[in-house]
Amino acid sequence: MQKVVSVARDFTAFPSGRYKKNGPTSGEEFRDRFLLAPIRERCQIVVQLDGTIGYGSSFLEEAFGGLVRSLGPESTGLSDNLKLDTANEVLRKEIMGYIEAELRKLKAAGTI
Repeated sequence: MQKVVSVARDFTAFPSGRYKKNGPTSGEEFRDRFLLAPIRERCQIVVQLDGTIGYGSSFLEEAFGGLVRSLGPESTGLSDNLKLDTANEVLRKEIMGYIEAELRKLKAAGTI
């Protein structure tokens, strides 16, 4: 099963902030509303990233690095289930860097 979420269409064209306390357009809110459940269900989720005014690093790190922290050992296979759809290769690499950094931490801790 595949789910598609467009940040701009389904969430906001103005993503900002790390935590829910920073407002309703935070990375934490996006992760909790759109990413966690499909990944836990082992669905493939396609995140369409284009169409926003831009992304702050705090939003991206919390949404995607925080996804690994939230999933813990369930993060194995994340790259099979999470697809990033964007014309901006720099954005894709930034997000993958956050994910990979958190996966390295889990491996170093012996969690995965």
